[in-house]
Amino acid sequence: MPLDQVSNDDIDKYEFKTESEEKNPEDELKGSEMSLIDHLETLRWHLIRATIAVGVLMIVAFFNIKWIFENILIAPAKTNFWTYQQLCALGEYLGTKEALCIQKISFELQSRTMTGQFMMSITASAMIGLIIGFPYIFWEIWQFVKPALYKKEQKAASGAVFWVSMLFLLGVVFGYYVVTPLSINFLANYQIADSIKNQFDIVSYLSTVITLVIGCAFLFQLPILVYFLAKIGVITASFMRKYRRHAIVVILILAGVITPPDVFSQIIVSLPLWVLYEISINIALSVEKNIAKEEEK
Repeated sequence: MPLDQVSNDDIDKYEFKTESEEKNPEDELKGSEMSLIDHLETLRWHLIRATIAVGVLMIVAFFNIKWIFENILIAPAKTNFWTYQQLCALGEYLGTKEALCIQKISFELQSRTMTGQFMMSITASAMIGLIIGFPYIFWEIWQFVKPALYKKEQKAASGAVFWVSMLFLLGVVFGYYVVTPLSINFLANYQIADSIKNQFDIVSYLSTVITLVIGCAFLFQLPILVYFLAKIGVITASFMRKYRRHAIVVILILAGVITPPDVFSQIIVSLPLWVLYEISINIALSVEKNIAKEEEK
């Protein structure tokens, strides 16, 4: 049809047709969004898989609980524990063997309730299942959270599962081989009077070990926490440098709370926490530089 014969009605009809056939990006986005029920269903399956994994590990631990108690949980209460041997070797090297060698750990473990040992077996199995299964638990949580992030955010958080899991396991190792034996040695050998014997309930002993180990595992998540706080602008590297002295005092107090009240033990626990704080400063600085580069673009 010649152009001079096209009427205004034909033009309006053509425009209406093309506009109705165009795809609206916002409509496509809305169509791809999951409903709240869908999100809850997805989360439910992630939690189910994580629970099954922990349950399997718990069952395996329960059927090997006698060996676990003797060689893992009760081990820090024995003088031949690896940490005590290393302290003795260090004392021999420094010429202060008597001061650092652990000669005895004076206490007895008792179960004062009918179901005490059975319940401790279940509790210990559950804790071991959680600790060993933590990387998988976090991976399941991350698989649920990741789709909600933008591509840029996913790229920035790549390796989150690895770093969180590694820091958690490092904290577990530090808590088990450093904090726990030092604390047990002090508490077991501390006496107000010679006539008072230390006879600890198995519940008290196990809860102390678990608290120290899990506590250290989460303390070692400081760099991850600082990373996300720096990403949202809550904390900066300059702020952490400004209050470095205050942070060191807090670290020393924290080390004094979770370790025996002697300078040597306090220093051993404080040093890794201080190193983590310095690493966190560098992480915050790196995040700020990346944000500045993105803004320049």
